[in-house]
Amino acid sequence: MKRTITALVNNTSGVLNRITGLFARRHYNIESITVGVTENPSISRMTFVVAADSMENVEQVIKQLNKQVDVLKVKDITDESIVARELALIKIVATPQQRGEVAALVNPFRATIIDVGRESMTIQITGDHPKVEAFIDLLRPYGIKEIARTGITAFNRSTKKPVHDPYRLTLIN
Repeated sequence: MKRTITALVNNTSGVLNRITGLFARRHYNIESITVGVTENPSISRMTFVVAADSMENVEQVIKQLNKQVDVLKVKDITDESIVARELALIKIVATPQQRGEVAALVNPFRATIIDVGRESMTIQITGDHPKVEAFIDLLRPYGIKEIARTGITAFNRSTKKPVHDPYRLTLIN
C-alpha cells in the first residue's frame, strides 16, 4: 500500500539525509520525495510517498520521525482530504509534421509546450498522479526521449471532509 507522509522540519543542513536514512534503515522504498521551504524560511515541508506493507510499520516510522531533533510535525495524509500535485517535463520525438497532433493532445490536459527543437518537443504538465500518468501514456507512441518528474507534493485541503474516492480500491484478505 502506498502512503503519503508529510513532515515539517527545520531548514538546516543534513536534515534530509538523516530522514531518508531512517527510511532506508527500515527498508522502506521512497517512491517520491519533494522538499521545499514553507512560508517560514526556517522551516521546510517534506512530502514522501512510500510503499508500506502494513499500517503498523507506517505508525512505527512516524514515531521514529517524531523522535528526530529537527522534525517539528509528521502526518500521514493518505486518507485525508488533500491537494496533491506533481510536475513532469517530457521530451518526445516530434517531427514538424507531428507538432499539430501533439498540440491537440496538450490542450485538454492543460499542459504547456515549453521547448521545440528540430526533431523534439518538451512539454510540461502539472496535476495529480493519474493525470500525469495518462498524459505520458498518450505521448508514448511518439517516442519519449526523457522524463523528469518532481514527485508528489501535498497538504490538507481547507475543508476536512473525509476522502471518498469511488475509484480507490482496497483489497481485503
